[in-house]
Amino acid sequence: MNLSNLRAPAKANRNKKRVGRGMGSGHGKTSARGHKGQGSRTGSSMMRGFEGGQMPLHRRMPKRGFTNIFRTEYTVLNLSRIAEMGETELTLERLKALGFLKSRDELLKILGNGELTTAVTIHAHKFSKSAQEKIEAAGGQAVLLG
Repeated sequence: MNLSNLRAPAKANRNKKRVGRGMGSGHGKTSARGHKGQGSRTGSSMMRGFEGGQMPLHRRMPKRGFTNIFRTEYTVLNLSRIAEMGETELTLERLKALGFLKSRDELLKILGNGELTTAVTIHAHKFSKSAQEKIEAAGGQAVLLG
């Protein structure tokens, strides 16, 4: 491949459909809306999932449960993963660099699944009770972030 045989992708250079510009255009008279009916009328816009008057699927399905829009979500990290890293101090910046956090603004909770053998200082927003006990038993420190 070189500059002489580069081509635009298919349909990349198509013209915009101009409706209502005469019979010769192929989109004249009814302006590609067809004859009569709800969709041909001006101002017509049907909601997503409209089924021609039939009860829509999202209203036919049963609703259960409750979604708390104010819930606080934490990214969780187990002690077993921390032990594999072999670090002595873990900050949010370090965890982001290692790929455990997507952004520095994420909230982090450390869970106590696994064992620690070395002393590690961990900075996180929350610790489970078992995680805190295991970190301190190994001679490390659990630093709570505001």
